[in-house]
Amino acid sequence: MSRSAHRRHARSRDPRGHWRLLALTLPVIFAILLFEGWTVHEVDAAKTRRPCTEPVPGSVAESGPVLRGIDGDKVSSAAAPARTVALTYDGGPDPEWTPRLLDLLREHHAHATFFVFGAQAARHPDLVRRILDEGHEIGSSTYTGADLGSSSRVRFAMELGLTRKTLAGTAGIRTDLLRMPMTSEVDTLCGAEWEAARKAAADGYVLVAADRPTRDPAHGLIRQFSQTELAYDETKQLLDDPHADRFTTVTDAVGMPPADTPVSTAERWQGKALNWAVSTGNTFTHIMTWVLGVAGALGLLRLLSLTVFARAHVRRLTRPRPGAPWLREVNAPVTVLVPAYNEEAGIESTVRSLLASTHPYLEVVVIDDGSTDRTADLATWIDDPRVRVIRQPNSGKAAALNTGLAGASHDIVVMVDADTVFEPDALYRLIQPLAHPAVGAVSGNTKVGNRRGLLGRWQHLEYVFGFNLDRRMFEVLECMPTVPGAIGAFRRDALMGVGGVSEDTLAEDTDLTMALWRAGWRVVYEESAVAWTEVPTTLRQLWRQRYRWCYGTLQAMWKHRRAVVEVGAAGRFARRGLSYLAVFQVVLPLLAPVVDLFAVYGALFADPVQAAGVWLAFLGVQLACAGYALRLDGERLRVLWSMPFQLFVYRQLMYLVVIQSVVALLLGTRLKWHRMQRSGTAATQQLRRPEAERQLSSR
Repeated sequence: MSRSAHRRHARSRDPRGHWRLLALTLPVIFAILLFEGWTVHEVDAAKTRRPCTEPVPGSVAESGPVLRGIDGDKVSSAAAPARTVALTYDGGPDPEWTPRLLDLLREHHAHATFFVFGAQAARHPDLVRRILDEGHEIGSSTYTGADLGSSSRVRFAMELGLTRKTLAGTAGIRTDLLRMPMTSEVDTLCGAEWEAARKAAADGYVLVAADRPTRDPAHGLIRQFSQTELAYDETKQLLDDPHADRFTTVTDAVGMPPADTPVSTAERWQGKALNWAVSTGNTFTHIMTWVLGVAGALGLLRLLSLTVFARAHVRRLTRPRPGAPWLREVNAPVTVLVPAYNEEAGIESTVRSLLASTHPYLEVVVIDDGSTDRTADLATWIDDPRVRVIRQPNSGKAAALNTGLAGASHDIVVMVDADTVFEPDALYRLIQPLAHPAVGAVSGNTKVGNRRGLLGRWQHLEYVFGFNLDRRMFEVLECMPTVPGAIGAFRRDALMGVGGVSEDTLAEDTDLTMALWRAGWRVVYEESAVAWTEVPTTLRQLWRQRYRWCYGTLQAMWKHRRAVVEVGAAGRFARRGLSYLAVFQVVLPLLAPVVDLFAVYGALFADPVQAAGVWLAFLGVQLACAGYALRLDGERLRVLWSMPFQLFVYRQLMYLVVIQSVVALLLGTRLKWHRMQRSGTAATQQLRRPEAERQLSSR
């Protein structure tokens, strides 16, 4: 990137606000999921009662089922009068049985008390309002139906408080009636349940138990039902009982004031906010369940497709095809362009590896793009007539390549990054596909030279498992989107036909490749042409490099978007290649942080064994595919041990790169050029590799 271009891009700052937005959004989403998991999956709730350690006090055992006041072990109670039945229903509102029960009660001109769960009331506010509109009464049965006697102090307070807020937001009421879950008659309020009942009574609640189901309605009856088909049938029978004259609510039956009282405006809005959060969490979890399923299916499909197409690529190379035309060996002279800006650490190794090529007919043109170090001097001091150094003011990589292209002596041009080391036979192998007259460009096989650290191993896996396996698939589908700047061969007339290397994007290699497709040229992959490159050694450098790559790729995709409606090779490339990039390198990474968050939610609140099983199965498929990719590239399998750790750190970093790139592009932010500090380790470590291993990898 030129200094002028650097200044031009530097005028706009990198987007910072979206990081604050992301930092705020993800915790909010996690809080919503946490609340959803707490309510739906009842985290921290005792789902069964603890056994009673002592019986209920005698005054309670002899009392009526409605406990209006509790003072120590003394209670003030009430019961339904003769021939009066207070119908009560626990749980719900249930979208299936609550409406049917309401219809049945209306048919018999009867009223009842519905003890609802706050979580269900938040999900079905219309049923809560219908209950009240038809003259029935609302009571609380806690928020999730947790056993209050076994709940922690925090859980106890939230079970009652959240239900109260939910009813305030749903129907604008406050109820003082409480039926403790997992209780029926008053003698079930024993042990810890009695202590919980006393605490609830101290908060102003009237506790409602029930009479035994066998009690004759002629003596007065408070009857407890659930909301099921059995409850519906038993209610129907009870409504026809000749021993009962009146079917009413609990408060009406015992002569109490109505339990449902209006709330203040502030309380109502607090309740609405709670209900909105519950509704949002419920909707979000349902959506994310589908998104997680689709993302998982697409990810699995991608892995399987890569493997299948890689196998097809191998068969294409190893099996002769009847009727295939015989192509001549390409021995034409080659011009190698090496654009360089402050590359003194690796320029000499790069040029000497090119001069050591088994293809002797070449010239190496080093275009020094205004370096401030000894890059040009080191290239000039190489005593070989095949090396030519061009110096120019700093104008950027694309301009440097165009300068070299204008001065190229030969019809075949190879573009090389100044930190790349070629295998001796790489140049010869790279140009062989150009024997076919329809091929305009060839991508080589880029490998990581400095792979000793954990970050280097992760990038090594990405190059072999990601980039190179992708390229095999792209060639089979005839939609190669990028000839990497590290190693690529071109026809000079093809380059000139598209106007040379464009400066419109920061991914000039991707932009150029797409332009060649649109001009009617084919782009192929030659996996036996191996070059070694130096990758970033710190997360900061990696972030900057991938940010530029991703941002530039998005620019190129947008620039060539109209190719989707074109015909021939251009349309085929766009509909396959651009669609693949859009789905797997843009859309899925954008969803990935939320998907990962939802996966954690599933492990914490749903079924951790199932979540771990799915994750391990997916990891196993990835390891198998990565092992196959390493085998195809002649690499050792022992590096696979680092792959599980890659999923926790490296993958998240790549996702954030995509997020920032998309946001920057949408906001129209001009990206600064970030240059990686070179150390020349790619050449050093490559030279240390055993000769047998180098030969294996170059097959």
